[in-house]
Amino acid sequence: MNLDFSYYMPTRIIFGCGKLSELKTTPYLPGKKALVVIGASGAMRKYGYLDRVLKYLKENGVETVVYDKIQPNPVSEHVEEGASVAKENGCDFVVGLGGGSTIDSSKSIAVMAVNPGKYWDYINRGSGGRKTPPNSALPIVAITTTAGTGTEADPWTVITKSDTNEKIGWGNDSTFPSISIVDPELMVSVPPKTTAYTGMDAFFHAVETYLATLNQPASDRLALEAISLVTEYLPIAVKDGTNIQARTKLAWANTEAGICESLSRCISHHSMEHAVSAYYPNVAHGCGLTMLSVSYFTYLAERNPARFPDLAGAMGENLDDLPEKDRPMAFITGLKKLIKNVGLEKEKLSDFGIKRNQLKTFAENSFYTMGSLYDITPVELTLDDVVAIYENAYS
Repeated sequence: MNLDFSYYMPTRIIFGCGKLSELKTTPYLPGKKALVVIGASGAMRKYGYLDRVLKYLKENGVETVVYDKIQPNPVSEHVEEGASVAKENGCDFVVGLGGGSTIDSSKSIAVMAVNPGKYWDYINRGSGGRKTPPNSALPIVAITTTAGTGTEADPWTVITKSDTNEKIGWGNDSTFPSISIVDPELMVSVPPKTTAYTGMDAFFHAVETYLATLNQPASDRLALEAISLVTEYLPIAVKDGTNIQARTKLAWANTEAGICESLSRCISHHSMEHAVSAYYPNVAHGCGLTMLSVSYFTYLAERNPARFPDLAGAMGENLDDLPEKDRPMAFITGLKKLIKNVGLEKEKLSDFGIKRNQLKTFAENSFYTMGSLYDITPVELTLDDVVAIYENAYS
């Protein structure tokens, strides 16, 4: 192995059951007035999480303002509106409370609260303006209520420009959360299907960062453990969401996978899914990744099999009885089992209204908006290759 990498992971992670209550005593809060960002679904109010966060922050001497319009596939208009609310109210930090969409939005709002222009001015792919923000983002506190995106442990934020169907990830050193609270007790309210979608998202983050050409020793170890934990505990949590051991193991797997995204990177599987949900925002990210996954990883394993046996082993597949040439495809066997075990084996692209004649458009969009992830994919993929992967997934 040629060891050549950088390691930067500045987020303070407060992990464990009941840890949300540390908001009222922690000395590490980065300001005195917070914009608390939540989703538009109402879940944070319904389950009492918002009230608890506002109460704990008040006890710790922090004033709060709430912004509550974030969608499951968040859009740039809400980033700019949230940033205006932060500016108008003199907020000096941002709290993201919810799933990945909310925390991603809180990062982007924190950028725009202190920088001029439009959010898309700073995006460096697609139609983005490719500018560098002159100012560092406001500090960010992430409180995750799902085990899915790992955004509590990385700088990345994924936002859609809905008028051009561009869903693009972006981030810089200032968009790492300063503190992240990962409390598995907040995750027991997540419904079974959302548990499956978010858990598969975490799984693919780990798989992709292990395969990426800029993998490194720390991300490799964390990724393989995350894959093992998701394989074992996601089916349990889907079946019984109140199983706190399963929720805790998945929460850690998700945070591990987020750290992997900071130390390594996702690959073009994500580029391809972003194109799908940019055009069809009703497709949950983890669902889109799952529907593409067997086709995508089969294509890679057939052409660059080197790291796939490790992935299969992490999933508990027995490699000892297999000839060496068949070991890479044991990962595909394990992947199919996992998808079935979490109840997603019947999900297909056509169920969401997606037409076969749109697949080339998705392929072109994936290069235009997230082409940099193709550069670190361990197999060189052409436009025709990507169309073929979409076609196989569609079939």
